[in-house]
Amino acid sequence: MELNPGDTAWMLAATALVLFMTPGLALFYGGMVRGKNVLGMLMQNIFAMGLLAVLWLAVAFSLSFGAAGNEGFIGNFDYFWMKDVGPALSNQSFFVGAGLAIPFVLFAAYQMTFAIITPALITGATADRLKFGSYAVFIGVWLVLVYSPIAHMVFGGGWLAAQGALDFAGGAVVHMNAGAAALAVVLIIGRRKGYPDTPMPPHNLPMTVLGTGILWFGWAGFNAGSALAANGVAGQAIMNTFAAASAAMLGWLIVERLKDGHATTLGGASGAVAGLVAITPCAGFVGGMAPIYIGLVAGAVCYLALGIKKAFGFDDSLDVIAVHLVGGLAGALLLGLFADSAINPVVTNEGLFLGGGTSLLADQALASVVTLAYSFVVSLIIAKAIDLTLGLRVSEEDEDTGLDLSQHAEVAYAD
Repeated sequence: MELNPGDTAWMLAATALVLFMTPGLALFYGGMVRGKNVLGMLMQNIFAMGLLAVLWLAVAFSLSFGAAGNEGFIGNFDYFWMKDVGPALSNQSFFVGAGLAIPFVLFAAYQMTFAIITPALITGATADRLKFGSYAVFIGVWLVLVYSPIAHMVFGGGWLAAQGALDFAGGAVVHMNAGAAALAVVLIIGRRKGYPDTPMPPHNLPMTVLGTGILWFGWAGFNAGSALAANGVAGQAIMNTFAAASAAMLGWLIVERLKDGHATTLGGASGAVAGLVAITPCAGFVGGMAPIYIGLVAGAVCYLALGIKKAFGFDDSLDVIAVHLVGGLAGALLLGLFADSAINPVVTNEGLFLGGGTSLLADQALASVVTLAYSFVVSLIIAKAIDLTLGLRVSEEDEDTGLDLSQHAEVAYAD
């Protein structure tokens, strides 16, 4: 196989698009916290772009994609310290079923952007109370011990891929993985001071809407880029991505309006993101009106999932569990209904609604359970170990002061 200039150009753009999603996530989350914590939230997200990129090059890329296709649970050290990762092509097939027609180093860069944003997603659950130094330790350890094994099992041709599970762009690797970790950390760190009795409304919803727009824009690279080529599958993926986000916004707002009497700006933004999450595992495997159905279901289900934290009494500050864990799970399972081999020949077991039976649905369920269980348990252990040593949570005085001043000696707003 020869290097394809068109594929390479598209993947250069897609890599930049996905990296841009992390500042978008910072704005999306930053607008939802109180004004005294906005810089703390922005810093946690952009810091991931620093620490995790270095760790990815040093070791995590190798653990995720070394020994590709070995049907194991984690990679090896073939690419440790970026050994043999350069501008030449690679004969590895990874998760798309074909050799790469782009430079191997570009594939590593593209996957690095996924490894950066996934731990950053967790920050929405722990908003207003997570100690910055402990956060830095957590995401570094988590990248190696949690993200890398899951990425290898699904994206790197490991055990879950060998079982037949499909995940086009990260429903399991990114969203369920981060959502399960978020649940584990909030159980250790506890509720915000005053929650749920003290009102804690978003301080800047226009910032959140701007962040939503950046995420939606960047998701074109996240999903269509996962074709790893400028081809028909990428075209289908980008259409599916936009359609599902639009439908999910409608699904969320309809249920919100019926249940609470208003269609809110925050609901519109959250619904769109829920659709983007749910279509992520499906983007290159479904077609026709399937993304509309997936988006509508995801929007409604993720809105209803907001009640989980009230039912169980934990404090997921910005609803990471309802949007990412539940949204990722919904998308993974719905793929078992709508997967279409006419869209992508990688689909060998079609979805139930296309006459393929329940085989793929069972594979999707297995991958979901393994991802959720592994991420939750290991994340719980990491969080507890940090809590017992460094402490996960800021002091009550620092929480009252806010993360901006207490953790960074800065304020976002002069007044």
